[in-house]
Amino acid sequence: MSKAVKVTTATFEDQVLLSEQPVIVDFYADWCGPCKMLSPVLEQLAIEHTEVKITKVNVDEEPALAERYRVRGIPYVAMFRDGKLAEQVVGYKPKAALEASLGLNGKTV
Repeated sequence: MSKAVKVTTATFEDQVLLSEQPVIVDFYADWCGPCKMLSPVLEQLAIEHTEVKITKVNVDEEPALAERYRVRGIPYVAMFRDGKLAEQVVGYKPKAALEASLGLNGKTV
């Protein structure tokens, strides 16, 4: 079962912007091959980094959120800290590279 929380426009503020812990948002589409490759990587991060909440936004179902965060390519992974966009990664990345890009490699977030 997925540890990632599906987020919609209606729940984005509560789940992401008002979260007390850092939040990774995976902007994805069901038809996107690299998104499917990234999904198990994010599930692994959710298991290993319990201090971070993992969420998913389907860009086809939530175009307003994709537009709000200027998502131009998917997968688009965004790290929010204290309600603000802190890091962003576009495209598939292996786990170690994604952890490094999001500031998760061995240090507290």
